[in-house]
Amino acid sequence: MTKTTAAPREKVIIRTSVIGIATNLLLAATKAAIGMAANSVAVISDAVNNLSDALSSIITILGTKLAGRAPDKKHPLGYGRIEYMSALIVSAIVLYAGLTALVDSVKKILTPEAVDYAPLSLILLAIAIAAKLILGAYVKKKGKQVSSGALVASGEDASHDAILSASVLASAAIYLLFSINLEAWVGAMISIFIIKSGIEMISDAVSDMLGARVDGELSAAIKQTILQEPEVHGVYDLLINNYGPEKNVALVHVEVDDAMTALEIDELTRKLQAAVYEAHGVILGAVGIYAANNGDHATAEIRENVRSFVVAQEGVLQFHGFYADVEKKQIRFDVVMDFSVKDRAAAVEAMRQALAEKYPDYNIHITLDVDVSD
Repeated sequence: MTKTTAAPREKVIIRTSVIGIATNLLLAATKAAIGMAANSVAVISDAVNNLSDALSSIITILGTKLAGRAPDKKHPLGYGRIEYMSALIVSAIVLYAGLTALVDSVKKILTPEAVDYAPLSLILLAIAIAAKLILGAYVKKKGKQVSSGALVASGEDASHDAILSASVLASAAIYLLFSINLEAWVGAMISIFIIKSGIEMISDAVSDMLGARVDGELSAAIKQTILQEPEVHGVYDLLINNYGPEKNVALVHVEVDDAMTALEIDELTRKLQAAVYEAHGVILGAVGIYAANNGDHATAEIRENVRSFVVAQEGVLQFHGFYADVEKKQIRFDVVMDFSVKDRAAAVEAMRQALAEKYPDYNIHITLDVDVSD
């Protein structure tokens, strides 16, 4: 993950959005004029789509400005999640534009009207297609550069618009060459495509707001960074909470020797926090500790027997945090179950009872962990 300071990131988003607004307003005005002159619902639908893109960019700017507010007592981790809300509003606008255009297209299908394309109109449409392709590539590149979901979505939408505009141009060419009027049907096709994009964008925005599973590459990279410290024997339960683009706070458990002192653990924790932030831009908010006593032969034997039994059970994804105290007769460990297991708590209790029969003298405690990251 590339670390980007807040101020330059905000400037990039705003500058890119302003370019998008200006381009889309110009395209919307041009296409609206062409559509009204040619009596083409397809071209007018395309103009409405460009107008919604311009409005989307305005909302993106407002969302970025609000998301950049400094943290305060009420929101100590800042307002970054506002960007996800703005992405949701943008998605709703796209969906509304698609539905409106679909209604107009259906009306034209039911009551067809003649169209009249001028050669200049076709030339302007071709130029608009090229402009949209360039704009889409530029906005998407900038969005990825600063980790802005709203910009990436806008860039993808612009690229899709170019394809849709090409279909409008194609229908106009077919009409001029063969006198076959497809423009209402093309308008409907464009509308359905816009609606589909809006629904997908809403789904992505809602997923981000709910807390989607962390990217597998990022979680694997963070775990690898932590494992580089020789005192760490294992990394588990990595949970990353997102508070806006590039504002990730993580919690994790590491397994270390049970002989480590509090001072040594404190030093290790601080090293891990610095290493993870430096490498990935992720704040390691808390580091939990699993104590390992695998050096003892009797404990190691119990651990292997328990591990072999647990991992053989259906739905078990991970076994970790094992500790056995042969003097106090205690065994404890954590297990991660697949979400496909309908009653994970019951499955864990069945495991505990089976192990209690194998080790009747021991008090066995199993903690059910959630499969939060790869």
